[in-house]
Amino acid sequence: MQRHRTVNTERVPSIPKISTAQTVLIVAIIFLVAHVALLAGATTPDKFYFDEVHYVPAARQMLEPVMSEPMLNPMHPPLAKQLIALSIRSFGDGPLGWRYPAVLFGSLAIVAIYLCGLALFAARGPAIAAALLAFFNQMVFVQSRIAMLDIFALAFSLLAIAAFIHGFRKSHPQHSFALAGIGFGLAAACKWSGLFALATSIVIVAAIRLMQSWRARFADGNALDWYRPDLWPGFRFYHFAACFVLIPALVYFATFVPLYGLSLPDLVEAQRRIFSDNTTTAIAGHTYMSAWPSWPFLLRPVWYLFEKVGDDRIAAIVFLGNPLVLWPALPALAVCLRDWVVSRRADAFLILSFYFGPYLAWALLPRTLGFLYYYLPSATLASLALVYALTRGNNPRWLLWAFVALAAAGFAVMLPISAGFVGTSLDTFNRLMLFQNWI
Repeated sequence: MQRHRTVNTERVPSIPKISTAQTVLIVAIIFLVAHVALLAGATTPDKFYFDEVHYVPAARQMLEPVMSEPMLNPMHPPLAKQLIALSIRSFGDGPLGWRYPAVLFGSLAIVAIYLCGLALFAARGPAIAAALLAFFNQMVFVQSRIAMLDIFALAFSLLAIAAFIHGFRKSHPQHSFALAGIGFGLAAACKWSGLFALATSIVIVAAIRLMQSWRARFADGNALDWYRPDLWPGFRFYHFAACFVLIPALVYFATFVPLYGLSLPDLVEAQRRIFSDNTTTAIAGHTYMSAWPSWPFLLRPVWYLFEKVGDDRIAAIVFLGNPLVLWPALPALAVCLRDWVVSRRADAFLILSFYFGPYLAWALLPRTLGFLYYYLPSATLASLALVYALTRGNNPRWLLWAFVALAAAGFAVMLPISAGFVGTSLDTFNRLMLFQNWI
């Protein structure tokens, strides 16, 4: 890097205009298709499975005229449980009422990945491919059909990331960053892991502002660089504080008001309990626990459901991830890393930041208990890395769609262990469990 060269914008290709009406239409189609696909068979099983035993009773408690004591599941913020409670009130206290919010927010997560792809690639085709890969990845599909908190935090985080990426390329990103702040606040109000994407955004902005304060320049800089000395000329410190501190905090704490009112001691005590749970190391081992370095390699899945439903039929739901998507995503991330280092590509930089930020944050927590579903945000964002790698340079257009078809085939093969209503034989289940540590 040098300090004396000016930024050259002559070799910057023009970014095509994208019709707002067409975007809205495609978003609506993606949402409806995902919604129908995720809703099919979501009421199977018709009883609690896996961590639903924690979150549905907590949601039921919120529907009581007066909150009883002790409060159930105080170790997580309330928003996702409030949404489940609203669904129970609307659709009844049964499987549909428990799980419909997850279906809804799973559909929104697929839409959000499309919006992330649109902001990154400025083209509908690659953005649609990213949404399809996120769906065929299997993780979003499974997590969208169970009354847990993760899919809510994922959807809000991805919508916030889409807004952040959209604003990243603008001279005046205040409005986009403010929308991102709302999304980050809502994500954190579902589960504290939603803070990881917010922290990633803060680090990105801080790193760029730090380099600008050093008056750093690239010798042959251009407008596609991840860093430019002229980036966001009108974005001041008070904008930063409002978008990434004040707005997320106000949104986050607003979700506690229905439970605690405006009692400051109660709000503080609620945060203390959440912090204590998320930082404790005194947690016993779990059959399906796994360490964060193993998650990208899918070494240890989580069995959500396994029960006999006939003479030779079982219902199985295994949170695993599609190996035909997530294993190729690792070399795709290496391609992004190469292009960020060598070509300074902003799109590669953003993909890497939002993949590694929510993932490596788990390495900083002292708690010893981890599960593969903690990898859900990064695994979903990995679809952007795949699209980036498959569309760069002179790669033929058919290559991307051939890979999407391959991912769809892998998803179909895994459907007997992804959807309890499909069912499978024990022999088929054993064939799909490719490795001993998957069992």
